[in-house]
Amino acid sequence: MLFIPQRIAVIGSGAVGCYYGGQLARHGLDVQFHMRRDLEHVKRHGLTIRSCQGDFDLPHVHAFGRTEEMGTADLVLITLKATANSSLDALIPPLMGPQTLLLTLQNGLGNEEYLAERWGASRVLGGVCFTCINRTAPGCIEHTAQGQIAIAGHSPENAAAATGIAALFNRNGVECELAPSIPAVRWRKLVWNIPFNGLAILGGGIDTAHILANPDLRALTRALMVEVMECSAALGYPLPDWLPEDQFERTETMRAYRPSSMIDFVEGREVEVEAIWGEPVRRALAAGVNAGRIESLYRLISDAVARRKT
Repeated sequence: MLFIPQRIAVIGSGAVGCYYGGQLARHGLDVQFHMRRDLEHVKRHGLTIRSCQGDFDLPHVHAFGRTEEMGTADLVLITLKATANSSLDALIPPLMGPQTLLLTLQNGLGNEEYLAERWGASRVLGGVCFTCINRTAPGCIEHTAQGQIAIAGHSPENAAAATGIAALFNRNGVECELAPSIPAVRWRKLVWNIPFNGLAILGGGIDTAHILANPDLRALTRALMVEVMECSAALGYPLPDWLPEDQFERTETMRAYRPSSMIDFVEGREVEVEAIWGEPVRRALAAGVNAGRIESLYRLISDAVARRKT
């Protein structure tokens, strides 16, 4: 029997959490949102979603400032920044029932392992969002391109659960595919995230259109993509040779997109340095793979973030 969650909780209701949770709520699912920054605005005014796939408003949103107020959930969507993972130790327990599953839609590597160490691998699923979503104002989300999710169980025990969740998402406005493995699809996203987020930060806040228009930055982006793919293959997750060109073509359609890590950097928020750059470098080096370009990017971003704080 497929797992079909009846109540869904979203932890980290920023751009990603509000967009996907909003799509599910829009189609009649029972979705509860844990919020901080936009809590009072959303409780009074709801959510406004401006999407390339169709705008919609949610005037009445179940928004809470504490997970203790939300009750248990069948499925918890974790969409907060990986830099805030330590807060999950307090946020998740009030939501846990006997069959509760945890689906992380966070960036980078290591998030499934973090959850599995605390709540068991059989409860954990991983997902990767291939989309362009930004929060533009309190309670306002702008979705400008793509939107699909790829998910898989963290262990073979929850493969059936992943199948049920993917089916539920597809029936309710969220395009979702089953991935052969989460590490493979996470490395696939890193082929985009590592160069575009990284160069946007080091460029002082440049967007994707600027990177694509500069021949030197474009060449460096391609070289970083190839190196990410070499690391992925060495770790047992080969990616197709056509992927870099596909990523360039998709990025062209985004126009002047501002990557989320760059926005975090220029607005003085925590940047997911370790999840997106540090952990891939550590895993590559442990496997004896040359990741010189990625490591240089990691060191430069770490220094830029440290200097920003001084």
